[in-house]
Amino acid sequence: MSKSKKSKKQASSESGAPTCDSPLVHIEQVRQVQSEIVTTEKAQQMAQFFGAMADPHRLKLLSALSSAELCVCDLAAVVKMSESAVSHQLRLLRNLRLVKHRREGRNVYYSLADAHITNLYREVAEHLDEV
Repeated sequence: MSKSKKSKKQASSESGAPTCDSPLVHIEQVRQVQSEIVTTEKAQQMAQFFGAMADPHRLKLLSALSSAELCVCDLAAVVKMSESAVSHQLRLLRNLRLVKHRREGRNVYYSLADAHITNLYREVAEHLDEV
């Protein structure tokens, strides 16, 4: 076996990912997918979104808010964090439009931004329960 073929086979077997046996490009499929692939700008926005969801503390806040609208002090008690830490996380979630807030007197109440966020959270939770 030539050195280049051997190194390609070793690389694919070392990564554990199956590869094509012959490097044949299916041009029609490639063209179709290329026209539907997400733009770089949208991919960056999605990466920020999923980055925000990658923090366990923020997920606990989203979990609490998926059940009810809560003020900062109630959220802090539910997730066992300081009000300052909760406010910091909520600011990030609000900037990414994952949560919204309303003021009532001296209290600020938070809820999930819309049904998309609620559904996404619940779908991921259900998916993980299936495994």
